[in-house]
Amino acid sequence: MTIRIGIGGWTYEPWRGTFYPEKWPQKRELDYAAGKVTAIEINGTYYSSFKPASFANWASAVPDGFVFTLKASRYCTNRKVLAEAGESVERFVGQGVVELGDKLGPILWQFMATKKFDADDMAAFLALLPKSHAGVALRHAVQVRHESFAVPAFVAMARAAGVAIVYADSADYPAIADVTGDFVYARLEAAEEAHPAGYAPAALDRWAAAAQTWAAGGRPEGLPYVENTAPAPQARDTFVFFINGAKVRAPQGAMELIERVSA
Repeated sequence: MTIRIGIGGWTYEPWRGTFYPEKWPQKRELDYAAGKVTAIEINGTYYSSFKPASFANWASAVPDGFVFTLKASRYCTNRKVLAEAGESVERFVGQGVVELGDKLGPILWQFMATKKFDADDMAAFLALLPKSHAGVALRHAVQVRHESFAVPAFVAMARAAGVAIVYADSADYPAIADVTGDFVYARLEAAEEAHPAGYAPAALDRWAAAAQTWAAGGRPEGLPYVENTAPAPQARDTFVFFINGAKVRAPQGAMELIERVSA
């Protein structure tokens, strides 16, 4: 089992002097961040494409065992008919993401909060997600943010496709904690600036226990599930990101959670 814990991106001005040391060179921020957390979710790929050299440079800047997850292009997910996203999906996957090599983690496909569950259209979209590209295996996670997805049909569909449903701890959107892939992807989005780590110590203790349970193949108690039964236990790679909420607190939250799961 492997638990990787991180933040969203590494370029954020309020982190300078709070997370990054004073006068730390901006061109070396990724180096520093990768020494403190074990994964980073790249959000810039949601807004624009990058050259293969960018992915290769990111991979070379981080230590062995570090993983990047990528938020897929909005042109793939922010559309009325998801079944028509094939060309955009191919363009996103083909831009050079495999240059990350063994540092390529799951691809996150995030949907607008207004996107409702349409069984046929969502099934068609999941079928568009490639299992590999240029000989590199690809893993996929979907973040849905409308209550209409909290139904057994969607859980079964994601499980059949081998796609993980993102569990998001959010005050704004409903969450689905059912495990549907061979890995778990969690986003902790409810951080509060009043807490130095974004979450209170007791909450971090609970998330550490949840991460360890997920990684061991279990089912954490107290989370919102659609189904009453859990899939067969198996060790799963587990990704937990501190993202959104009080973003200035995200690095501290990630570092404290890493300490807890490593204890």
